[in-house]
Amino acid sequence: MLWEPGWVADYPELAGWLLQLDETQCEHLDDHPQELAVQVQTWLPGAADYGALTQIPDLQPDSGTVARITLAERDAVDMPGRKRLQAGALCAALLPIPAPALDWCCGKGHLARTLARAAGQSVTGFEWNPALVNDGNRLARRFGDPVSLRHQDVMEKNLTWPVGAHGLALHACGDLHRKLIREVIRHRSPRLSLSPCCYHLTDQASYEPLSERARQQAGNLVLSPDTIRLAVQETVTAPERVRIQTRLAKQWRLGFDGLQRELRGVDSYLPLPPHPGRLMNGDFEGFCRWAAERKSLTLPAQVDWARWEEYGAMRLHRVRRYELLRHLFRRPLELWLALDYALVLEEAGYRVRVGTFCDRALTPRNLLVDAILG
Repeated sequence: MLWEPGWVADYPELAGWLLQLDETQCEHLDDHPQELAVQVQTWLPGAADYGALTQIPDLQPDSGTVARITLAERDAVDMPGRKRLQAGALCAALLPIPAPALDWCCGKGHLARTLARAAGQSVTGFEWNPALVNDGNRLARRFGDPVSLRHQDVMEKNLTWPVGAHGLALHACGDLHRKLIREVIRHRSPRLSLSPCCYHLTDQASYEPLSERARQQAGNLVLSPDTIRLAVQETVTAPERVRIQTRLAKQWRLGFDGLQRELRGVDSYLPLPPHPGRLMNGDFEGFCRWAAERKSLTLPAQVDWARWEEYGAMRLHRVRRYELLRHLFRRPLELWLALDYALVLEEAGYRVRVGTFCDRALTPRNLLVDAILG
């Protein structure tokens, strides 16, 4: 029942090298993929190009400018610390901003309020959740920011686009940010500034490139939402406590997976729904009983819980090390998607720059696609 990826049979020495990594080495290489690429060149010569293929311009302004643009903590009510810093970094990278702005999928308008002060002009925001719209407008009134948030389903077919608006989005997800790109092109808006996120959130069965050039180069390549999810599977910003809990959850899921295969007599994965956080305050047995109930699986009176918990730990040890190789493709895949966005904008007559607007430590989703018409 120890499933292994297909490449292990072709590269047994590489698999053996990965499995001998201790936990500290594994964690370090997962956070430093360029170092991993250097290490695996012996078996995968193409990895030598990793650095060149993932190197993009740094669009960050000087730290003084970022500090000046970022909202002060006293004004950042209801704004998570990282979101405050991300909004400040993004706005600072976009200066000057002469046109009226539209904050797409704006939430409570954290980016909108930051932008209004940085640009010295009013900002409109679109958000589908009316509670967030109300809270955001309340905050704007409280602090005197020229921000107006509107309750709007941005996926609506006949969307009313503000004339001459500079479209912005900080971590709008999947189809939401792709709709923004299409709206900007359709309305010939003067500028689009986008930091995309969650590329895999789509109603499509597979990713359909936006640009003609990417469609031609993709050929028969099929990217399912599950494959595209790889681009955002990084936890570099997660606290150590969260990382430990995430690893434990994976171990328990893998332990239950082994148990359910034996009980069902079927050697196949049984997907589980997201588990409630309270389960992680309990033990492995409690997790398995929850999982069995969700899958209508009857557990026997006697279960060797220690055996299956240890099995989960063993599986996790192997999975985490094999995943290192898969994770090498995270950033290249994300860049391919972002460059597809850049190309479709170029094809529509925009001048486009792609780069990073903040350090990866602040957010792994630090790409900026900035397009100006003409």
